[in-house]
Amino acid sequence: EAVAAEWMLEFACSCLCRHFAEQSGAEFWRWRDVAQALINGLSQIPPHQKKRVYLCQLLIRIAQGKSLGLQFENDQRISPLESALSFWTLLEMEENKLEKLHEDIRRLIQIQIVAVYMENRYFREAAEVLARLFTDSESDKPLRVKLATVIRNKDPYVPLLQSFNYSLLISKIKSYIKLFLEENETNFLIQEATKHVVSNGLEATALLNRPVEVSESDESDLETKQRFVLIIILLRDCLDSNMKLRNQRVLYQLILQNHSLYSGLNNVQNVGNNEVSFACSRKRQRWTPTEDLELKSGVREFGVGNWAKILAHGNFNNRTSVMLKDRWRTLTKMK
Repeated sequence: EAVAAEWMLEFACSCLCRHFAEQSGAEFWRWRDVAQALINGLSQIPPHQKKRVYLCQLLIRIAQGKSLGLQFENDQRISPLESALSFWTLLEMEENKLEKLHEDIRRLIQIQIVAVYMENRYFREAAEVLARLFTDSESDKPLRVKLATVIRNKDPYVPLLQSFNYSLLISKIKSYIKLFLEENETNFLIQEATKHVVSNGLEATALLNRPVEVSESDESDLETKQRFVLIIILLRDCLDSNMKLRNQRVLYQLILQNHSLYSGLNNVQNVGNNEVSFACSRKRQRWTPTEDLELKSGVREFGVGNWAKILAHGNFNNRTSVMLKDRWRTLTKMK
């Protein structure tokens, strides 16, 4: 149960990050509820999950940062953005790099905490929060003095607040999310599948690290080991955070339709014999000249390696990003 909860938390955090970056409101709020329920269900936060939990809490508060009527803390004086700042501080403590980005985001949150009060003409509250935000350290003094002047003038449209606005804060948070997702890939399905295959003596690590190349003219069935690797690759492809929601639905359908895929983890031969497996039910189809042109055009526009983007913007016939990568490798060798 604990392992499953961690899987769900990883996936919920990944979805929350993606929908925040895409500014897709309804989906973001749906995954907010899922993530919050999972976090509330933790008796304690596992050390390796702290960053995910802190990031989820940060995004939830940033997304509602201008709603002063919302309360996330027991202290009613604490606004959503001030609460977000506390989680950003916790995130900073978990990392030893990105110092410039950390500092930029911290300053933007601090400025926007004051700016939101100013926009609502809560000047007294703005002065009170300024006293809570800044210490007497010399490094904080210049910004503290500038914000104090803004509050005294009671002008929410001064250049300082306009230059370091909420949109810039959102943009910086998106930059952090991108780096976070790159360094914290949600690959738990691959990890767990590897453990199961290793326990059956199939040397899964070597299989996963070796690309599976199949000749287009070879119409024979794949070997059991290759079948299993292809299924793992499909699961990874469907969970790619850059893929469209329809590919996630493919994953859900695969899980529902192929129950023997999971029961077969203890008997890999069952997977090889599963005639309705998504990876094996679809006949290998030759690449058409039109698809090759689409692939080349996509590489020119998005660059080698951005297979998910190329797939999303191209006109391909029932392909996956893994197929695009393999076809590009083939085209490169031919050239």
